[in-house]
Order: sequence, then C-alpha cells, then structure tokens
Amino acid sequence: MGELQGNLGGGASDGRDPALLRISDADRHKVAEILREAAGEGRLDLDELDERLEATFAARTYADLVPITADLPVRPGPHAPAVSVPPPVPAGSARRYETSLAIMSGHDRKGVWEVGTHYNALALMGGITIDLREAIFTSPEVVINASAVMGGVDVVVNARTRVAVDGVGIMGAFEEARSRVLPAFDAHSPLVRVRGLALMAGVTVVRKQMPGEPRPKRRPRLDPPHHRHLPGH
Repeated sequence: MGELQGNLGGGASDGRDPALLRISDADRHKVAEILREAAGEGRLDLDELDERLEATFAARTYADLVPITADLPVRPGPHAPAVSVPPPVPAGSARRYETSLAIMSGHDRKGVWEVGTHYNALALMGGITIDLREAIFTSPEVVINASAVMGGVDVVVNARTRVAVDGVGIMGAFEEARSRVLPAFDAHSPLVRVRGLALMAGVTVVRKQMPGEPRPKRRPRLDPPHHRHLPGH
C-alpha cells in the first residue's frame, strides 16, 4: 500500500492510520488514470476496467483504493509537461466508433470506447446519447457533426473535457447545458467541437461527473436578508 499511498500523496504524522484517511477527488482521478493506462497495456479487459472505475469513484478512504490496484504496477509518474497535446494512447486499446444513427428509435454510445478526429450522429424522430466521459481520445480535438430532426442528440463529457458548441437550432435548441460538475481542465484536456443542425429538435452538450462518481453536493441556498422595519418608516 505504501507505493500507492506515496503516489497519491496520502499520509499522517499525528499517529493516525493513514489507510483510514479520507481521499479527495484528485486521488480518485489519479487511480482512474492508472486503471486506464493498465487497460491500454492489456492488463485489464474492458469489463474489469468498468468495474474498477466504479469502485474507484465509490471509494472513501485510501484503504478502499488499495485492492483496486493491488495486482497492477503502480509507479509514481513525473509531473505532466505543460503541452497542449494529450498523452499517447495505445492503438486498438478499445473498439473505435465513428457514427450513431437513430430513426424512430434510440441509440446510446457509452462506456469505454475509442473516438477519432470526427464523429457523425443523425437522429430522425429518435434519440442519441454520445457519452464521452470514459472514451479514449486519439486526438487533441474531436469534431462531432450532430443533426437532429424531431428528435434529440445528447453529448456528455467529463470535467476535464473542453467543449465548443457551434450549431443551428430551428424551432429547436442547439446548446451547451448547465454543467453538473465543475470543470477541471489541465494541459492534456481534449477539445470537443459540436456542430450541426437541430430542426424541431434538440442537440445538447452537458458536463457531468464520471460514471459511478457521487453527485456533488449542492451548496446551501442563501435567502436574501429580511429588511427590518425601522421606526418612522
């Protein structure tokens, strides 16, 4: 466990058991990157990766993380260089998809999959979900051409993915929805450009937490202060 804990930066100098300390979201994301690298090297299959990612984002303490990477080589890596390109992705580490089509039906693309530089989606009186949260990006920028006619296309990204929405809505909406999680961009953050047309339909891009990760707690809403009634007023 010492190797994992040293990689995450955990520890305690006041006599408490470090394994019982609470972990942060940054710790969970570091373990998730270890798992994705292991999958890219062929150490985990896609089902194992999904199971371990779910367990990672459900973890509460360092002790919860230890079994997840116990059979994997966990090496502290150097600090990420300040460059605008993503780290290399092993070719063929997941199945690549390039299109989604829904005609009077529904189609979901989610989980671990590989996305290239372009992706095309057409929803005709149907619905499409393109979930990129666990997708493996092979390029620093992805262009999604999304068209919806009397239907809908939803594009879901994670906290570290940048988005640019440039589409046209006619008697419909082509927009970026309110984020469900705070952005967490870094030097390797990919950019997803969503273009196309929504005709009596909706194309929406939304940022959400990773699958299995608990929803962020809402901040308490502050009511406006009550004005006291002053004598003579």
